[in-house]
Order: sequence, then C-alpha cells, then structure tokens
Amino acid sequence: MVAVVTVFGTAGYVGFGFTPLDALYQTITTITTVGFRELTEFGTGEKIFTIILIVIGVSTVLYTFTLVVQLVVEGQLSEFVGRRRMDRQINQLRNHTIVCGWGRVGAAVAHDLHIEGHDVVVVDENAERVRDLPFPTVVGDATRDETLRAAGIEHARALIAALEGDAANLFVTLSGRDLRPDLFIVARARADESVSKLKHAGANRVVNPQELGAGRMASFVSSPHVAEFLDVVMHERSIEFRMREFDIPSDSPIAGRTLHDAKVREASGALVLALRSSDGVFTTNPTDDTMLRPRDVIIAIGTIEDFARLAQAIRPIA
Repeated sequence: MVAVVTVFGTAGYVGFGFTPLDALYQTITTITTVGFRELTEFGTGEKIFTIILIVIGVSTVLYTFTLVVQLVVEGQLSEFVGRRRMDRQINQLRNHTIVCGWGRVGAAVAHDLHIEGHDVVVVDENAERVRDLPFPTVVGDATRDETLRAAGIEHARALIAALEGDAANLFVTLSGRDLRPDLFIVARARADESVSKLKHAGANRVVNPQELGAGRMASFVSSPHVAEFLDVVMHERSIEFRMREFDIPSDSPIAGRTLHDAKVREASGALVLALRSSDGVFTTNPTDDTMLRPRDVIIAIGTIEDFARLAQAIRPIA
C-alpha cells in the first residue's frame, strides 16, 4: 500500500512538471509528514493533488506503522508470556528427567521417556530446534549452572548428557554432580577413552551409542531370536509385554518375605526375572525361597495391568 501511494504521488508530481527525483522527494516528505517546503510554487492543481496525497498517504503510512508496531509488540509479548508459562511449568515439576541436547540421541531418549510416562525437560542452545517440542524446554548452554537450574535440576530425578561432544558432556556431568550430589546422571560418550573420564566426573552410567548399536547388530546374527525378543520387549510399542523395575520400600508388605510367601507371581501376573540388592548385586532367575529385602529392586516382565497389580502389592499399607 505504501509503495502504491508512493508511485501515485511521484507520477502525479511528474505530471505537474517535476523531475522524477523532485517528484519522489516531494511525495516522501508529504506522506511522512516531514514537510520541509514545496520545491516550487504550488498552483491550485498542485494544492488539490497534495491534499489528496496527504489524506491517502498519511493514513496509509500510519496504518502500516501501527501494524508493524503491533506485530513486534505482540510477538515479543507472546514469547515473553509463553516463556513465563513454561518456567512456571518447569518449577512445578518433581522427579523429572533433564535431557541436554536435542540431537538424534537426545530426541530418542526424550520420546522413550515420555512414552513411559516420565516428565521431561529438554535443554538445547538452538531455539529453532526446540521451538515446537511437546516438552518443556530451556534454551541455553547446558554446561552453565544457571541453565541447569532453569531446567529444575534441584527437583529432577535424572540428568541425561546427550550433547554432541564428549567434552561438553563431561562439563554437564561435572556441573550436574556439583549442583546435585545425589542426582542420577547418564552421559553419552563417543570415544572409548571418554568413558572413564565421564565416570570420574560423576556419571552413574556412560553409554556409547555406537557400541550399543554394533552389539545389537552382531546379536541379530549370532542369536537372532533372543535379540529380536529383547528388542521387541524393550522397544516395540505395539506389543503387550514390557520390562519394568520396582523398588521395595522398607515398609512394603512384601519386604522381608520370600518370593513364595509374597506370592508376587500369583498376585500380579508379572514374572520376576531378577533382583538387585542395595549393594548392586544381581540375583538372576530367583527361586521361590529368595528373600525380598528392603531397598531391593525387582526386575519383572509383564503387561501394563500386571505392573499395576505388582505396584499395588509392593506399596506400603496406609
């Protein structure tokens, strides 16, 4: 609209004998209300044309200016309000998982956790990359303490360091361990020599995606049925069976009882594959006389309904 008015005014003044440059100059000074002075003495025709140009041109310019200001203000206000709303959402989260780095690994981790029902907060430096995610996000450098605090690290249950570089993941691990000594931290490693460094930095688990992928590919050749079963149970969302773990609290009704006495299989339908004691020792394929001690972890396979019944059997009686 502004361009049309400018062309209209310039053509009109050219018609009154102005040079193209003088006509453009006179049009711009008129529609922008700058004024200055007329380049020549105006006659009746020039005055009438200028009045029309002022009414049309000034209205158009003011309308355009108003639209631009509105877009800028609304965009900034909308972004500010959205950010404040997301900050409040993060502040209300408890026992969530912070995923640092929205790459292929970070995205896969976040989606799997979300499917399993866990709350996730994603941290990434690229605002465009995390703009439309279905999770709360924090745009910033994950190696900085203030960024991890903004992601709610004080109330998080776990931290996933899934940035591209091992050095960055090392720094995230150090920062996370410094802010939360009791936090469970899983770090991604690309190089074998980085595994020990990340563990020394405070990572509870270090994962090399390349090695895991290679191991799964090899297992499909050496033990294809076993590998496919584990792959389906752990990753396929369309089947009924899953593998889950359950902590036994000290006041659980099954604590201090044997598997036979607790009747875990009969009460829930879930099959207990292994137990892990509080000191980290695994008992695989436990027998009926295996004792269920407080703070042991039950690793079981079953359906969603089986797990619900098992959680109910483990839950302390109010």
